[in-house]
Amino acid sequence: MRWSLLLLIKVWSLQKVLLSTYKILIISISSPLLIGVYRDGVLIETIEKSEKISETLLKVLTELYKKYKYKRVIYTSGPGSYMAIKLTYITLRSLEILKEITFEACEAFELNGNNPIKAMGKLYFIKEKETIITKKFDEVLEQRFALPSMLSEVTILENNRPLYILPAV
Repeated sequence: MRWSLLLLIKVWSLQKVLLSTYKILIISISSPLLIGVYRDGVLIETIEKSEKISETLLKVLTELYKKYKYKRVIYTSGPGSYMAIKLTYITLRSLEILKEITFEACEAFELNGNNPIKAMGKLYFIKEKETIITKKFDEVLEQRFALPSMLSEVTILENNRPLYILPAV
């Protein structure tokens, strides 16, 4: 009797793991790199890396894939560091082709309380209603991003392409 009960508990636990869906949220537009793992839409693990995105993003995503077998990723497509956005997009596009992992995008303002985001020099991106513009600030503004506790707090954009705001110099 005890043996069958233990077996049932093990089977139930295994089914729960197999039926769960895992998603990844990446905030790569500023340092540190933040990655959240979500099970059924709830944050279960946070990874914070201060290394360069080019050196750590693929490594972390590969380790997480081995552990969670996620099939969907959401990333901050901008505004923010163009290099970080490009590297993240290329990495996710490669994973989409190689591992059939789909990816979507969200706006960075959703993950920093709609505060200004560093553009270049003394310029910062700000969002006025539905328009993103640049504004000059003489003082350095703190850049603080946070992973939401639930993915339902994040609005997915219509396309997953990078959001480039600044004109070519």
